[in-house]
Amino acid sequence: MAPDTDSPRSEDAPLAVRWSGRLSLTPRILAVNVFALALLAGGFFYLDSYRTRIVDDRLEQSARELKLLAIGLENAPADRQNALIAAYSRQTGDRVRRYAANGDRIADSFLMDAPRYRLRLPSEEEWQRHVARFLDKAVDRIVSADRPPDFEEPVVDKADAWPELILARKTLRPQAMNRYAPDRTFMISAAVATRDGGSLLATENARDITRTVRAERLRLGMVLAVAVLASVLLSLFLARTIVQPLQRLARAAVRVRLGRARSVTVPRLPERRDEIGMLARALSDMSHALRQRIDATDAFAADVSHELKNPIASLRSALDALDRVERPDLRTQLMAIAQDDVRRLDRLVTDIAEASRVDAELSRTHFEPIDLGLLIEKMVIAREARGVPRSVRLAFARPRKDVAVVLGEEGRLIRVLDNLIDNAISFSPDGGLVQIIATVADDEVLVSVEDEGPGVPLSEREHIFRRFHSVRPEGETFGKHSGLGLAIARSIVEGHQGKIAIGDREDEQNGARFVVRLPMAVARDPGIVSE
Repeated sequence: MAPDTDSPRSEDAPLAVRWSGRLSLTPRILAVNVFALALLAGGFFYLDSYRTRIVDDRLEQSARELKLLAIGLENAPADRQNALIAAYSRQTGDRVRRYAANGDRIADSFLMDAPRYRLRLPSEEEWQRHVARFLDKAVDRIVSADRPPDFEEPVVDKADAWPELILARKTLRPQAMNRYAPDRTFMISAAVATRDGGSLLATENARDITRTVRAERLRLGMVLAVAVLASVLLSLFLARTIVQPLQRLARAAVRVRLGRARSVTVPRLPERRDEIGMLARALSDMSHALRQRIDATDAFAADVSHELKNPIASLRSALDALDRVERPDLRTQLMAIAQDDVRRLDRLVTDIAEASRVDAELSRTHFEPIDLGLLIEKMVIAREARGVPRSVRLAFARPRKDVAVVLGEEGRLIRVLDNLIDNAISFSPDGGLVQIIATVADDEVLVSVEDEGPGVPLSEREHIFRRFHSVRPEGETFGKHSGLGLAIARSIVEGHQGKIAIGDREDEQNGARFVVRLPMAVARDPGIVSE
């Protein structure tokens, strides 16, 4: 057996199967797993919704707290109102501005106390902040998030410069608004109208919202990155365990198809206990069976050629000599030789055709229950009616009806029995006895054919079942047998899931004993026949 030559660097590397992107399983496996990861990437859409909820909650909270401040200012003495505004600013971190009824600013917490926040310009920040803002923009673009307007301090700080104040004074209800600071952090503003016709405005640079959202995005990104890495590695591992073995099997199959079955060893993958391992072993067994069939076909063709050459050469010699022979007796002798060669060729062609198609026909035949006892009895009666050569006697011990029943094709089984009986008669002496026995043992039907001939030497007992091999009786005319009868008989018996063998007679007398074993078709129950 040649070594496995299906490695990528073997001499037959040009035979490697070319996998296109549309056919290979590797990108398909990756695509399926990446699609599942795309669902995980949908978490960024959830992150946008999460950010929106936080901002909405903060807007509502800011408007509600500013409303409470407005109520507190209405109930506080005039000299305590600015102190109340400053205390509120220190507590919430908001910048609180108070406007009079005419829209002029009359109070500012950042002028009363230290500012609670400072707007940062992007040019003043480190590169990490620029990367964070780039990611913010990328995610917003992916999820198609609504972009709030930019926050700008008015040149003239009056009530009419703030849209939320205008709406609050018009509706007499608290209003809130979200904007982007220069560094893309959130500016939360709330506005309320007071009973004296004035208004309050609170603004807050809500950096904590941005920090919270970015922290969640970082965690989600890390989970997604780990999932992507794990998915790609697992996909490549899965592709390697599936695609590479299939490619090895495909390369071996291509080389077998190109006629290199003798030099190809299909990998059996014994370490694989899954479906791919089963496929590999099935292909290996199929390749081995194909190789055996090819060898058998080649050997059969060689044997046919050899067997046909002898009668053809003899026939050619006889025909060539006819033109040069004048004596009538010699011409008659040459014609007899030519006729004998023609009959031999006819017998050979018939047996060759039978041997070549027996396997194919058995694979398509529908087997039926056959009582071998009844079948053999009819054959013996018919043969005796035609006359047995050299006064050879036939004896058959018939079993009870419906006991020796097998599943098979009657014509083929008749051919087996005919070949065995013909073989026994040809080896029997004049007036000899051929005994045929049909019995049942261990759920098998045994048919034995015994003769009183010289028997078959031990060294020849396996060879006689080979095609064109014949151990001829002493003195028999050459060419009387094609050497295919027993080979055909074995093929038919094995096609019926049986066995055929040769041994010595049970009574230890001279002669051969052929035994055919076939599985029974009925349960061994006296008086009951069931399929």
